[in-house]
Amino acid sequence: MQQELNKEASIPFSIRLLATGFLSGYSPVAPGTAGSLVGLLLYLIPGMEHTLVLTMMTTVLFFVGVYVSNQLEQLLGEDPQIIVVDEIIGMWISFLLLPKTLWTIVVAFVFFRVYDTIKPPPARKIEKIKHGWGIMLDDVVAGIYANITVRLVMLIFSRSL
Repeated sequence: MQQELNKEASIPFSIRLLATGFLSGYSPVAPGTAGSLVGLLLYLIPGMEHTLVLTMMTTVLFFVGVYVSNQLEQLLGEDPQIIVVDEIIGMWISFLLLPKTLWTIVVAFVFFRVYDTIKPPPARKIEKIKHGWGIMLDDVVAGIYANITVRLVMLIFSRSL
């Protein structure tokens, strides 16, 4: 335990801050859910829902996430639980091109957490890719699945009304 803390202390604070989703990855309970909540809270910033803004932010943070995840993974081993920048990206993909309503936010959050937890194909296989890519890409898959599921639920409910 002490050795792991020493390794973490050697990581620049800026890298740790980003990789851990503004330190939410240190949550003692459900760090992935804590990171997803950070993604949700950032999405609530006015204007974040605009397609261009959300796409650009997601793209930039994705590549930053690959880099910082790789840095932590090299020191702490394969896919450390404290890395949650991937959850932020997954959440943002879950919201992409959907209306910014309480209903879609809650449903997207729930489905993203479900897909991130069960890791349906190809997420489980993609997760094995090295150098930070697998950490990020399995949550991209979960975000895409959540986004599609929200769209299907919206379609079903819009026809039943």
